Amino acid sequence: MKKLNFLLALGLALPFPGYTQAPPADADVVKKMADYVIAHAAFTFTGNNQTYATSKEIPVGVNATISDHLSAWHYPNGVLNIAMIDLGNYLKEEKYSAFAKKHVAFAFDNVTYFEALSKKGVKYKEFPFNQLIHTRVLDDCGAMGASLLDVYQTVKRADYRAYIDKAANHISKIQERLPDGTLCRPNPYKWTLWGDDLYMSVPFLARMGKLTGDNAYFDDAVAQIKHFTHYLWDPGAGLYVHYYYEDLQRQGVAHWGRANGWIMLAKVQLLNDLPANHPGRNEVIADLTQQILGVARYQSASGLFHQVLDRTDSYTETSCTAMFVYSIARAVNEGWLDKRYISIAEQAWNGLVREKITPDGQLKDVCIGTNTAADLTAYYNRPAELNDFHGWGPMIEAGIEIMRYRESKKK
Repeated sequence: MKKLNFLLALGLALPFPGYTQAPPADADVVKKMADYVIAHAAFTFTGNNQTYATSKEIPVGVNATISDHLSAWHYPNGVLNIAMIDLGNYLKEEKYSAFAKKHVAFAFDNVTYFEALSKKGVKYKEFPFNQLIHTRVLDDCGAMGASLLDVYQTVKRADYRAYIDKAANHISKIQERLPDGTLCRPNPYKWTLWGDDLYMSVPFLARMGKLTGDNAYFDDAVAQIKHFTHYLWDPGAGLYVHYYYEDLQRQGVAHWGRANGWIMLAKVQLLNDLPANHPGRNEVIADLTQQILGVARYQSASGLFHQVLDRTDSYTETSCTAMFVYSIARAVNEGWLDKRYISIAEQAWNGLVREKITPDGQLKDVCIGTNTAADLTAYYNRPAELNDFHGWGPMIEAGIEIMRYRESKKK
């Protein structure tokens, strides 16, 4: 009896096999991530071991850089800004929306200093706001431009509108395209079609259509989805390849997770703003459904998705998993997808919370920025880092849509 009592007492202190703690509330998880972002975005400059609050404080001759990646002007920052605005609107907590407004204002209030240096020929590693000053490819303006359009809904600065119009002109009239109108890049080979670029263009075009009422933007966005599917969809795998080389007329080798995530995200962001009576709307929904059903075949037992989606010996990757969670859950929440498919998103979200978020809200296993590669090993070996800024926006958006779905079930 004494031995039994001892074992029972031990059982109170140690979990039984198969026992798991109740998962934290979704809102607590998402807020912890967003609060971590707010706490670690300094919106300052660093040079000569000194910190400067504004560009006006930087001494002549000091090569100052932006103090942290969260304060920089790069496409992942645009994804994050959109997510923070969405979180602020959903939770009705202004501090999250204010983050995006502060981020954009930090850039526009300081860019003229670096623009003047650039005109003098001054260039150095991590030159601040280089993509804001020089727009060459869609990475430079698409995602940040989309986030600026969201900020512009409440902050009507003339310099913001000027940049929005500049980005619209670049995407619609300057950025390279294939003869059929498909957006492409001049590198690494002429002309290269990147799956990433569907996100770097379509969300901006959709928002521009909503802002201006010009259906040409919506028409172009719908056409891009059709074109990218034509060039990048692999029907045998039910997945997208990362890229297409026009000079070889050949698809890439890898079904890279985040490229598939960018493509799925772009379709959802278009549907958010595409008019209900647009003739291409049902086609976009069908395309999105096809992709969701395709990627669902590659979900791991943990709920997570792999860096190379159809290669289970590649690591499970956070950002692509989050993109799929957001897209699938939003499609269910908006009625574009039958609700039985929510289980894909819920299991993926549960895996993210369980394995990829630290107790203080940091993100694990986010693949760093990735170029195209002819060999599959390049994708296998691409580093996954703690808090790489490609993960923040998708993770927050994923949490919002999971919260929406689970809250709707309570009603």
